[in-house]
Amino acid sequence: MKRYILMLVACAGIVAAVAQNKLLNSPFRKLQLAEFAIANLYVDKVDEGKLVETAIISMLEELDPHSTYSDPEEVKRLNEPLLGNFEGIGIQFNMATDTLFVIQPVSGGPSEKVGILAGDRIIEVNDTVIAGVKMTTDEVMRRLRGPKGSKVDVKVLRNGVKELLPFTIKRDKIPVYSLDASYMVNKHVGYIRINRFAATTGQEFRDALGKLQKQGMKDLILDLQGNGGGYLNAAIELCDQLLGKKELIVYTEGRRNPRSEFTAKGDGDFQTGRLVVLVDEYSASASEIVTGAIQDWDRGIVVGRRTFGKGLVQRPIDLPDGSMIRLTVARYYTPSGRCIQKPYESIEQYNQDLIDRYNRGEMVSADSIHFPDSLKTRTLKLGRTVYGGGGIMPDYFVPIDTTMYTDYYLALRDKGAIVQENLKLIDRHRAEWMKKYKTFDRFNRDFEVTDEMLNELIATGKATGATYDEEQYQTALPLIKTQLKALIARDLWDMNEYFQVINELSNSMQKAVQLLEQPGLNFPKRE
Repeated sequence: MKRYILMLVACAGIVAAVAQNKLLNSPFRKLQLAEFAIANLYVDKVDEGKLVETAIISMLEELDPHSTYSDPEEVKRLNEPLLGNFEGIGIQFNMATDTLFVIQPVSGGPSEKVGILAGDRIIEVNDTVIAGVKMTTDEVMRRLRGPKGSKVDVKVLRNGVKELLPFTIKRDKIPVYSLDASYMVNKHVGYIRINRFAATTGQEFRDALGKLQKQGMKDLILDLQGNGGGYLNAAIELCDQLLGKKELIVYTEGRRNPRSEFTAKGDGDFQTGRLVVLVDEYSASASEIVTGAIQDWDRGIVVGRRTFGKGLVQRPIDLPDGSMIRLTVARYYTPSGRCIQKPYESIEQYNQDLIDRYNRGEMVSADSIHFPDSLKTRTLKLGRTVYGGGGIMPDYFVPIDTTMYTDYYLALRDKGAIVQENLKLIDRHRAEWMKKYKTFDRFNRDFEVTDEMLNELIATGKATGATYDEEQYQTALPLIKTQLKALIARDLWDMNEYFQVINELSNSMQKAVQLLEQPGLNFPKRE
């Protein structure tokens, strides 16, 4: 017995020595010694924090495009839109010619409560002039935002008032909405546009559904164009409203993460109506989860262009100083087993992918898109052919239309001339137009962008450096007029009205409406 105990002790000692030896020779120990040596022996003093950050960033760059590091300030900035609120004074604004122009105060927010009006210009914040001093938008926002309950003094220039008006605003939590717009397209078709999947998206979507159904909605167009993703739970909540009981929404699987499945409860508010999902090359991650689930269960039709192709699951790892690592730990798979993540063997090629798609002609012709047979799967109810390995391919392809995006239009847009002209028009005519167009329907029917407005835009363009070109101007004219009208509608009402105007130029939207005008949803057969 004594010999047996001695043998166990000896074995334990050997195991401990081996473990210690492994630790001493481990990559972690090597990294630790390198950092210690640099911090203590290097000829000049070094910033250890910055040194470690650089090492973390370099390690993550060796993994995949979506494993990233964020410093504490970036973490706060990234989380705000996903958490659904931030703390500030509650205004929508634009920086026009170095001046903060209030588009709208947030309804019920701190600024509206003290009397800030649409069209006001904020000139001073806490006795610091912010107008005409070339202050960046980020700098202005930092001065206006602050902890809930704190106060900020502002001075405002208002049309018709000679002196600056002083206001003291008590900051509060300001909601950030992930749902851009919801409205009735016609008597039976509703439209909902979601810009990201945030903590509040599920409730926002349910609320919008309820309002549209009360207005007679039978069929739905769900617009996920440009939606780069967000929280997985938000995508699952949305799918709960659309899919049947126990229908698989998505599953995840990774080297150290066993398969985890997420299924629909089947008690959603839109279980039977016809559904069209709009996507494009910027629809990614959570958007692709929703789209893939709808397509795999043959629940609706997908219209647009092939989605981005992000199917990697990131786990946030909080670090002691408030910074964070988002580490890829698994992959997403659609109900039919598709992995939608595009290849990332070369980070340079991965980052170049969308440009390569344009160059291959993929944005204008579905025939330019080729999937290998190894990526072929079948939908779960109708057995239609679908593909994995690089985004969701729509059921109906809609080519990108860039014919009106002339160099002259892009110069007007990128140099801020269109936004500046919109602000001038709103500033001069807000009261007049609100009196004349008492409802958006009347505005949408009767309002026209006049030649006088367009001539003023051309002059504004010249002042900002956009060289006039008659042929390019005429080509882009329908887009220019629609965009100006949409911006005016937004400033007189809200984003709902903006999208009702701007969607008149959307080929994907027109295709969706056309499909829903047919007596049933026609799923195309693809082999």
